[in-house]
Amino acid sequence: MSENDFSTYETAWCPGCGNFGLLNCLKKALEELEKSPEDVLMVGGIGQAAKIPQYISANSFCGLHGRALPAAVAAKIANEKLTVIVSTGDGDSYGEGGNHFIHNIRRNVNITHFVHDNQVYGLTKGQASPTSGSGFVTSVQVSGNINTPMNPVLLAIAAGAGFVGRGFVGNPGHLVSLMKQAIEYGGYALVDIFQPCVSFNKVNTYAYYKERVYELDEDYNPSDKIKAMEKALEDGDKLPLGVIYREKLTSYHDRNPVLKGKTPLLDQKTSDAVLKKLIAEFS
Repeated sequence: MSENDFSTYETAWCPGCGNFGLLNCLKKALEELEKSPEDVLMVGGIGQAAKIPQYISANSFCGLHGRALPAAVAAKIANEKLTVIVSTGDGDSYGEGGNHFIHNIRRNVNITHFVHDNQVYGLTKGQASPTSGSGFVTSVQVSGNINTPMNPVLLAIAAGAGFVGRGFVGNPGHLVSLMKQAIEYGGYALVDIFQPCVSFNKVNTYAYYKERVYELDEDYNPSDKIKAMEKALEDGDKLPLGVIYREKLTSYHDRNPVLKGKTPLLDQKTSDAVLKKLIAEFS
């Protein structure tokens, strides 16, 4: 076993859960990029997807429901040497964490955001999530979901994200490649990942996606924002996979005079006299 090998551990997921495939793809992506566990920080919130930091041998932080992004951003701002990856579910990121999702796109801190999109709340027994389809019947929405489903890919592009992708755990080779591109992108990168919940979602199954997903071909231009939005709007029988949109943007570190070209914030020294003066101003 080399210093760049990541270990995975026993999980609490249901047999057949799409999270297993996602965890394996993440492990392979990190190893192929030759990342070391000590240099990677995995951040999660609450939910089955957000347990991934507990199941892989990297630094980890598990926060509150919907609050993974602020912790991840803070860690990256403090120590830009870290490879920071947020692993979280559609409910966690798009529901409870929806505000953080939008505004951290604007900040463009160099973190990678993998959303396990199973279109249901899998930890809390199957109620509709922000991405659940209209009419989706659950034990809570017994007459069907009456809300319009969120389109996170379209929202991220419209909000100004520089890297927006979509993957599927049933296409592991493609997903590993997509993960690697997202991790290497120099700013905020979102990958929305179709990840079937075999216990509570009997609609969006492996078979459902296998019949509908397709990989974007080599002629597709991810830098065309209008075309990217058109791809994001494809629904029903056509669900594109790959880098939907990509644009080089100035990162938060490069816009911030305290951080740009400086020693990582973690290693910057602060004068005791300055700290005492600031404290005195509030006393």
